[in-house]
Amino acid sequence: MTIYERFAQFESEFLKFEKVEGKRTNRADLHAFIVLDELLPDARGRDIVSGAEHDQICLNIDLVDLDNKATDDHILELVRCGVFISSEYECLSMFV
Repeated sequence: MTIYERFAQFESEFLKFEKVEGKRTNRADLHAFIVLDELLPDARGRDIVSGAEHDQICLNIDLVDLDNKATDDHILELVRCGVFISSEYECLSMFV
């Protein structure tokens, strides 16, 4: 299963932050950033937001690294925080 398919399987859970257990913060976007930072500690030192276009931010996360380290539970948690994969920009994204 590709990283795109892994995210797609949880589409019905998009932006359901209230269902996230063990919240690290009450803010969905900040929670997602913390999860990504914990999953990919080697990316520290780089800004997590790599760009913005209209109402969408692009996250500076390597999709291959994420696919190798994230469990389906992690992906579900990120989707519930509002994270998705932008096929246009080929990166993790969030709406602002």
